[in-house]
Amino acid sequence: MSEAFRDGAGGVRRRGRRRRGRGEQAMVPDAAFASYYGKPVLKRPEWKPLDVAGYLWLGGLAGASSLLAAGAEATARPALARTAKLGAAGAISLSLAALVHDLGRPSRFLNMLRVFKPTSPMSVGSWLLAGYAPLTMAAAAADVTGRYRIVGAAATASAAALGPAVATYTAVLICDTAVPSWHEGYREMPFVFAGSAAASAAGWALVTSPPGQAGPARRTAVLGAVLELGAFRLMKRTMGLTSEPYEKGGPRTWLRAAEGLTAGGALLAVCAGRRGRALAALAGTSLLAGSVALRLGVFHAGVASAEDPRYTVVPQRERLTDRSRTGES
Repeated sequence: MSEAFRDGAGGVRRRGRRRRGRGEQAMVPDAAFASYYGKPVLKRPEWKPLDVAGYLWLGGLAGASSLLAAGAEATARPALARTAKLGAAGAISLSLAALVHDLGRPSRFLNMLRVFKPTSPMSVGSWLLAGYAPLTMAAAAADVTGRYRIVGAAATASAAALGPAVATYTAVLICDTAVPSWHEGYREMPFVFAGSAAASAAGWALVTSPPGQAGPARRTAVLGAVLELGAFRLMKRTMGLTSEPYEKGGPRTWLRAAEGLTAGGALLAVCAGRRGRALAALAGTSLLAGSVALRLGVFHAGVASAEDPRYTVVPQRERLTDRSRTGES
Protein backbone atom coordinates (compact mmCIF):
# COMPACT_ATOMS: atom_id res chain seq x y z
CA MET A 1 0.00 0.00 0.00
CA SER A 2 1.77 3.15 -1.19
CA GLU A 3 -0.43 5.81 0.39
CA ALA A 4 0.62 7.32 3.71
CA PHE A 5 -1.62 6.65 6.67
CA ARG A 6 -1.67 7.61 10.32
CA ASP A 7 -1.25 5.11 13.11
CA GLY A 8 -3.67 6.28 15.77
CA ALA A 9 -1.81 4.66 18.66
CA GLY A 10 1.60 6.17 18.05
CA GLY A 11 0.94 9.18 15.86
CA VAL A 12 3.33 7.84 13.20
CA ARG A 13 2.85 8.12 9.47
CA ARG A 14 3.99 5.06 7.60
CA ARG A 15 4.66 4.59 3.96
CA GLY A 16 4.75 1.58 1.69
CA ARG A 17 7.75 -0.61 1.24
CA ARG A 18 10.53 0.56 -1.01
CA ARG A 19 13.28 -1.29 -2.74
CA ARG A 20 16.67 -0.79 -1.14
CA GLY A 21 20.17 -1.88 -2.01
CA ARG A 22 20.47 -4.80 -4.42
CA GLY A 23 16.88 -5.78 -4.84
CA GLU A 24 16.23 -5.98 -1.11
CA GLN A 25 12.88 -4.92 0.28
CA ALA A 26 12.34 -3.20 3.60
CA MET A 27 10.47 -5.45 6.01
CA VAL A 28 9.35 -2.45 8.10
CA PRO A 29 7.78 0.66 6.50
CA ASP A 30 9.58 3.98 6.67
CA ALA A 31 8.27 6.31 9.36
CA ALA A 32 7.81 10.07 9.43
CA PHE A 33 7.19 11.24 12.95
CA ALA A 34 4.24 13.43 13.80
CA SER A 35 1.75 13.74 16.63
CA TYR A 36 -2.01 14.08 16.75
CA TYR A 37 -3.32 17.06 14.77
CA GLY A 38 0.25 18.01 13.86
CA LYS A 39 1.04 19.08 17.43
CA PRO A 40 4.48 18.46 19.01
CA VAL A 41 4.83 15.63 21.50
CA LEU A 42 6.19 18.10 24.06
CA LYS A 43 4.87 21.52 24.84
CA ARG A 44 7.19 24.19 23.48
CA PRO A 45 9.05 26.01 26.28
CA GLU A 46 7.33 29.34 26.82
CA TRP A 47 10.32 31.01 28.46
CA LYS A 48 11.42 34.35 27.02
CA PRO A 49 14.72 33.83 25.17
CA LEU A 50 16.49 36.96 26.39
CA ASP A 51 15.30 36.56 29.97
CA VAL A 52 16.25 32.90 30.26
CA ALA A 53 19.50 33.11 28.28
CA GLY A 54 20.41 36.21 30.29
CA TYR A 55 19.57 34.42 33.54
CA LEU A 56 21.75 31.46 32.56
CA TRP A 57 24.66 33.67 31.47
CA LEU A 58 24.60 36.18 34.32
CA GLY A 59 24.45 33.48 36.98
CA GLY A 60 27.56 31.86 35.52
CA LEU A 61 29.36 35.19 35.31
CA ALA A 62 28.53 35.95 38.94
CA GLY A 63 29.57 32.59 40.36
CA ALA A 64 32.91 32.48 38.56
CA SER A 65 33.61 36.14 39.39
CA SER A 66 33.27 35.37 43.09
CA LEU A 67 35.94 32.69 42.78
CA LEU A 68 38.19 35.08 40.88
CA ALA A 69 37.63 37.78 43.50
CA ALA A 70 38.64 35.47 46.34
CA GLY A 71 41.77 34.39 44.49
CA ALA A 72 42.71 37.99 43.69
CA GLU A 73 42.23 39.02 47.31
CA ALA A 74 44.38 36.13 48.53
CA THR A 75 47.20 37.10 46.15
CA ALA A 76 47.13 40.85 46.91
CA ARG A 77 45.55 42.08 43.68
CA PRO A 78 43.12 44.68 45.04
CA ALA A 79 42.03 46.17 41.71
CA LEU A 80 41.22 42.75 40.25
CA ALA A 81 39.43 41.74 43.46
CA ARG A 82 37.27 44.87 43.42
CA THR A 83 36.19 44.58 39.79
CA ALA A 84 35.42 40.88 40.26
CA LYS A 85 33.33 41.59 43.37
CA LEU A 86 31.43 44.36 41.61
CA GLY A 87 30.93 42.08 38.61
CA ALA A 88 29.53 39.30 40.80
CA ALA A 89 27.15 41.62 42.64
CA GLY A 90 25.93 43.30 39.47
CA ALA A 91 25.56 40.07 37.51
CA ILE A 92 23.59 38.24 40.19
CA SER A 93 21.30 41.26 40.64
CA LEU A 94 20.56 41.35 36.91
CA SER A 95 20.17 37.57 36.85
CA LEU A 96 17.50 37.75 39.55
CA ALA A 97 15.80 40.59 37.68
CA ALA A 98 15.71 38.49 34.49
CA LEU A 99 14.28 35.52 36.40
CA VAL A 100 11.57 37.63 38.05
CA HIS A 101 10.71 39.27 34.73
CA ASP A 102 10.28 35.86 33.11
CA LEU A 103 8.15 34.65 36.03
CA GLY A 104 5.95 37.72 35.67
CA ARG A 105 5.63 38.68 39.35
CA PRO A 106 8.22 38.92 42.17
CA SER A 107 5.85 36.99 44.44
CA ARG A 108 6.38 33.87 42.31
CA PHE A 109 10.06 33.83 43.20
CA LEU A 110 9.26 34.39 46.88
CA ASN A 111 6.75 31.53 46.74
CA MET A 112 9.57 29.18 45.74
CA LEU A 113 11.23 29.92 49.09
CA ARG A 114 8.25 28.69 51.09
CA VAL A 115 9.61 25.14 51.06
CA PHE A 116 12.99 23.50 50.41
CA LYS A 117 13.01 20.42 48.19
CA PRO A 118 16.47 18.85 47.77
CA THR A 119 15.17 16.85 44.80
CA SER A 120 14.09 19.97 42.89
CA PRO A 121 16.83 21.94 41.07
CA MET A 122 14.53 24.98 40.97
CA SER A 123 13.96 24.88 44.73
CA VAL A 124 17.66 24.36 45.48
CA GLY A 125 18.60 27.08 43.02
CA SER A 126 16.14 29.58 44.50
CA TRP A 127 17.56 29.08 47.99
CA LEU A 128 21.09 29.20 46.59
CA LEU A 129 20.45 32.59 44.97
CA ALA A 130 18.71 33.88 48.08
CA GLY A 131 21.84 33.13 50.12
CA TYR A 132 24.44 34.02 47.53
CA ALA A 133 23.18 37.43 46.35
CA PRO A 134 23.45 39.19 49.75
CA LEU A 135 26.98 37.83 50.18
CA THR A 136 28.15 39.33 46.89
CA MET A 137 26.60 42.68 47.74
CA ALA A 138 28.18 42.71 51.20
CA ALA A 139 31.59 41.83 49.74
CA ALA A 140 31.36 44.58 47.13
CA ALA A 141 30.07 47.18 49.58
CA ALA A 142 32.82 46.49 52.09
CA ASP A 143 35.47 46.78 49.39
CA VAL A 144 34.14 50.03 47.94
CA THR A 145 33.57 51.77 51.27
CA GLY A 146 36.66 50.39 52.98
CA ARG A 147 34.63 49.60 56.09
CA TYR A 148 33.85 46.35 57.90
CA ARG A 149 36.78 44.60 56.23
CA ILE A 150 36.45 41.45 58.34
CA VAL A 151 32.79 41.13 57.36
CA GLY A 152 33.73 41.81 53.74
CA ALA A 153 36.45 39.15 53.78
CA ALA A 154 34.03 36.61 55.25
CA ALA A 155 31.41 37.51 52.65
CA THR A 156 33.96 37.19 49.85
CA ALA A 157 35.06 33.74 51.02
CA SER A 158 31.46 32.58 51.49
CA ALA A 159 30.42 33.81 48.05
CA ALA A 160 33.42 32.02 46.54
CA ALA A 161 32.38 28.79 48.29
CA LEU A 162 28.93 29.04 46.71
CA GLY A 163 30.30 30.27 43.37
CA PRO A 164 30.75 26.88 41.62
CA ALA A 165 27.19 25.86 42.47
CA VAL A 166 25.79 29.20 41.27
CA ALA A 167 27.74 28.89 38.02
CA THR A 168 26.55 25.37 37.21
CA TYR A 169 23.16 24.77 38.84
CA THR A 170 21.38 26.33 35.84
CA ALA A 171 22.77 23.50 33.70
CA VAL A 172 21.24 20.99 36.09
CA LEU A 173 18.01 22.98 36.01
CA ILE A 174 17.51 22.84 32.25
CA CYS A 175 18.74 19.24 31.97
CA ASP A 176 16.11 18.21 34.53
CA THR A 177 13.38 19.04 32.00
CA ALA A 178 11.90 16.75 29.31
CA VAL A 179 13.39 18.89 26.51
CA PRO A 180 15.44 16.30 24.54
CA SER A 181 18.49 18.35 23.59
CA TRP A 182 18.86 19.58 27.15
CA HIS A 183 18.01 16.40 29.02
CA GLU A 184 20.33 14.13 27.02
CA GLY A 185 23.30 16.38 27.76
CA TYR A 186 22.94 16.13 31.52
CA ARG A 187 26.38 14.54 32.01
CA GLU A 188 28.47 17.19 30.26
CA MET A 189 26.28 20.31 30.37
CA PRO A 190 27.44 21.39 33.87
CA PHE A 191 31.05 21.27 32.64
CA VAL A 192 30.10 23.29 29.56
CA PHE A 193 28.47 25.93 31.75
CA ALA A 194 31.39 25.90 34.20
CA GLY A 195 33.88 26.57 31.42
CA SER A 196 31.69 29.25 29.89
CA ALA A 197 31.24 30.91 33.29
CA ALA A 198 34.99 30.96 33.88
CA ALA A 199 35.60 32.44 30.44
CA SER A 200 32.99 35.18 30.96
CA ALA A 201 34.33 36.09 34.42
CA ALA A 202 37.82 36.30 32.96
CA GLY A 203 36.45 38.45 30.15
CA TRP A 204 34.87 40.88 32.61
CA ALA A 205 38.13 41.09 34.57
CA LEU A 206 40.21 41.71 31.44
CA VAL A 207 37.92 44.56 30.39
CA THR A 208 37.82 46.26 33.80
CA SER A 209 41.16 45.48 35.50
CA PRO A 210 44.66 46.91 34.94
CA PRO A 211 46.82 44.52 32.90
CA GLY A 212 49.41 44.28 35.67
CA GLN A 213 46.93 42.54 37.96
CA ALA A 214 45.02 40.53 35.34
CA GLY A 215 47.33 37.49 35.25
CA PRO A 216 44.81 35.18 36.99
CA ALA A 217 42.11 36.37 34.59
CA ARG A 218 44.24 35.49 31.57
CA ARG A 219 44.90 32.00 32.91
CA THR A 220 41.23 31.57 33.80
CA ALA A 221 40.27 32.57 30.25
CA VAL A 222 42.39 29.79 28.76
CA LEU A 223 41.22 27.14 31.22
CA GLY A 224 37.59 28.17 30.82
CA ALA A 225 37.76 28.12 27.03
CA VAL A 226 39.39 24.68 26.96
CA LEU A 227 36.80 23.26 29.36
CA GLU A 228 33.84 24.81 27.56
CA LEU A 229 34.84 23.82 24.03
CA GLY A 230 36.06 20.35 24.99
CA ALA A 231 33.03 19.49 27.11
CA PHE A 232 30.61 20.75 24.48
CA ARG A 233 32.15 18.64 21.74
CA LEU A 234 32.13 15.59 24.00
CA MET A 235 28.49 16.27 24.87
CA LYS A 236 27.45 16.34 21.23
CA ARG A 237 29.25 13.05 20.56
CA THR A 238 27.51 11.26 23.43
CA MET A 239 24.01 12.64 22.82
CA GLY A 240 23.33 10.80 19.58
CA LEU A 241 20.29 11.96 17.62
CA THR A 242 19.39 14.74 20.06
CA SER A 243 22.61 16.59 19.21
CA GLU A 244 21.21 17.44 15.76
CA PRO A 245 19.42 20.67 16.82
CA TYR A 246 22.79 22.08 17.86
CA GLU A 247 23.97 21.72 14.25
CA LYS A 248 20.99 23.28 12.47
CA GLY A 249 19.62 26.74 11.76
CA GLY A 250 19.82 29.49 14.34
CA PRO A 251 21.37 27.39 17.13
CA ARG A 252 24.20 26.38 14.82
CA THR A 253 24.88 30.04 14.00
CA TRP A 254 24.95 31.03 17.67
CA LEU A 255 27.17 28.11 18.65
CA ARG A 256 29.62 28.63 15.80
CA ALA A 257 29.89 32.25 16.88
CA ALA A 258 30.39 31.16 20.49
CA GLU A 259 33.18 28.78 19.52
CA GLY A 260 35.02 31.40 17.48
CA LEU A 261 34.60 34.20 20.01
CA THR A 262 35.65 32.07 22.98
CA ALA A 263 38.67 30.53 21.27
CA GLY A 264 39.69 33.90 19.81
CA GLY A 265 39.23 35.67 23.13
CA ALA A 266 41.39 33.13 24.94
CA LEU A 267 44.12 33.47 22.31
CA LEU A 268 44.02 37.27 22.55
CA ALA A 269 44.17 37.04 26.34
CA VAL A 270 47.39 35.05 26.09
CA CYS A 271 48.86 37.51 23.59
CA ALA A 272 47.75 40.57 25.57
CA GLY A 273 49.94 39.97 28.60
CA ARG A 274 51.00 43.29 30.07
CA ARG A 275 51.09 45.08 26.72
CA GLY A 276 48.18 47.42 27.34
CA ARG A 277 44.48 47.59 28.00
CA ALA A 278 43.28 47.79 24.41
CA LEU A 279 44.14 44.20 23.49
CA ALA A 280 43.01 42.95 26.90
CA ALA A 281 39.69 44.74 26.51
CA LEU A 282 39.23 43.22 23.06
CA ALA A 283 39.96 39.76 24.47
CA GLY A 284 37.53 40.29 27.34
CA THR A 285 34.77 41.54 25.09
CA SER A 286 35.20 38.51 22.84
CA LEU A 287 34.99 36.13 25.81
CA LEU A 288 31.86 37.81 27.18
CA ALA A 289 30.16 37.74 23.77
CA GLY A 290 31.11 34.09 23.27
CA SER A 291 29.53 33.14 26.59
CA VAL A 292 26.30 34.95 25.70
CA ALA A 293 26.20 33.26 22.29
CA LEU A 294 26.63 29.84 23.89
CA ARG A 295 23.63 30.34 26.17
CA LEU A 296 21.47 31.56 23.29
CA GLY A 297 22.50 28.61 21.12
CA VAL A 298 21.75 26.09 23.87
CA PHE A 299 18.39 27.73 24.57
CA HIS A 300 17.22 27.77 20.94
CA ALA A 301 18.48 24.22 20.31
CA GLY A 302 16.38 22.99 23.21
CA VAL A 303 13.28 24.74 21.89
CA ALA A 304 13.84 23.24 18.43
CA SER A 305 14.19 19.74 19.86
CA ALA A 306 10.93 20.08 21.78
CA GLU A 307 9.08 21.07 18.61
CA ASP A 308 10.17 18.01 16.60
CA PRO A 309 8.57 14.70 17.78
CA ARG A 310 11.46 12.70 16.35
CA TYR A 311 13.84 13.83 19.11
CA THR A 312 11.41 12.58 21.74
CA VAL A 313 10.17 9.35 20.14
CA VAL A 314 13.38 7.84 18.75
CA PRO A 315 15.51 8.06 21.94
CA GLN A 316 12.62 6.62 23.96
CA ARG A 317 12.38 3.63 21.60
CA GLU A 318 16.13 3.12 21.73
CA ARG A 319 16.06 3.07 25.53
CA LEU A 320 13.18 0.58 25.54
CA THR A 321 15.07 -1.64 23.09
CA ASP A 322 18.21 -1.53 25.23
CA ARG A 323 16.24 -2.44 28.33
CA SER A 324 14.55 -5.37 26.62
CA ARG A 325 17.89 -6.67 25.37
CA THR A 326 19.38 -6.35 28.83
CA GLY A 327 16.43 -8.20 30.30
CA GLU A 328 16.73 -11.00 27.75
CA SER A 329 20.45 -11.42 28.41
